[in-house]
Amino acid sequence: MARSEEQNRIARERSREGILLAAIDLFGERGVEGASIAEITRRAGVSQGMVNYHFGGKQQLVSAVLDRWFETLLGFAQAQGAAEERLAAVIDAALMATVHALPLQRAVIAMQQQPSTHRLFAESEQRHAAGVTAAEDAVRAVFQERGAADPALEEVMLRSTLEGIVVKYAVYGATFPLESARRWVYRMYGLPEPAEALPVASCPGDGSVEPRPRASGVGPR
Repeated sequence: MARSEEQNRIARERSREGILLAAIDLFGERGVEGASIAEITRRAGVSQGMVNYHFGGKQQLVSAVLDRWFETLLGFAQAQGAAEERLAAVIDAALMATVHALPLQRAVIAMQQQPSTHRLFAESEQRHAAGVTAAEDAVRAVFQERGAADPALEEVMLRSTLEGIVVKYAVYGATFPLESARRWVYRMYGLPEPAEALPVASCPGDGSVEPRPRASGVGPR
């Protein structure tokens, strides 16, 4: 029996998503240059021609991975409530997004170290420029409400702090004390201690687990 158009559409979407997820995994493991189309499609269980069909080529596949990363990031600042509640929500959303998208974060970290992807990063950022600006403005508004002398600088420093935690977690995974880091950031900004831990089963809260490097010779500090 022939498949319906709806069944064909679902099959195409699954094929595209499978390739994207396989690329994310392999880019994180080997970098863009080290991951071939043949390896990506083999892991996805599709023919090599499907990359051209869905994406147009390897560079476009890399761009699709970067677009997925920006899409994951840009919901952080869309919280409601008082300034303290919104700030806590931004912190938690950034950390939880990394936990749930760990292979994607590792892929992006690997790509950031390769000059061949810098242009693709810039192009993806331009495509998401409106969302990036809105997210930055929302965080600046939080600091303005809190009476900061320089809300723009505060936004940059919060982003830098969270990015540092995100990179460490991407490298060390469950051995990095994510919950302790989260509570440290809360204290740094004078926020009330969170009532509950992040809903991450593998997240150690006291930092007592000995780190085991995965992709770097520099340990958590």
